[in-house]
Amino acid sequence: VFFTGHMDHVGVAGGDNGCRAAGAASICNRADDDASGTTAVVMLAQAFSRLGTRPRRSLVFMTVSGEERGLWGSEYYSEHPVVPLSQTVADINTDMIGRHYNNQPGWRDTIVVIGKEHSTLGATANRVNQAHPELHMTMIDDLWPRQNFYFRSDHYNFARKGVPILFFFNGTHPDYHQPTDSVEKIDAEKAARVTQMVFHLGLDVANTTERPQWNPESRARIVQPTTP
Repeated sequence: VFFTGHMDHVGVAGGDNGCRAAGAASICNRADDDASGTTAVVMLAQAFSRLGTRPRRSLVFMTVSGEERGLWGSEYYSEHPVVPLSQTVADINTDMIGRHYNNQPGWRDTIVVIGKEHSTLGATANRVNQAHPELHMTMIDDLWPRQNFYFRSDHYNFARKGVPILFFFNGTHPDYHQPTDSVEKIDAEKAARVTQMVFHLGLDVANTTERPQWNPESRARIVQPTTP
């Protein structure tokens, strides 16, 4: 079971990266995109290392670079995996889990989980969510299918190789890819609860005998055929 998040961003303002200087600030900060998801991967590794009983499946925690350039790091891994992809049962990706969608009120207890409809991981996520009401976190489906977020973060390079995925994502906000994506705007308490939910989900997947299964229609549409 893989846990992923990307540690790169777009650099400084200018060029074609969409980032514009804000006064003297020209560094395109990345507190939400994706220091929040990278932090989740690190904290998950720490939490799993403290378990008294090891899960039945191995766990891999991977932060990648080059996501903003076109998913380069995860693409490279998918072409040169350390763990055979045939033995990789799931990837749970965290990208932008530290804010509220478009700064809207009411999002403190909501997280979008993209990809739920494509495999049995969706039903597993719903069950785990219901089993942990103490986290006060509601998982909802992709609100923005026309923006193709499913294909825009590192989980996709697992999915196209046949690995079922889930993508935890809050959506964008006015500070997306801007110098103003700064750490004081992060809702750390919410990000911690999202990370705890990912922990429980990952533990469930790691201890279940049956592998997550694709929905046939989704597999036919998403998983790319291998070349001989």
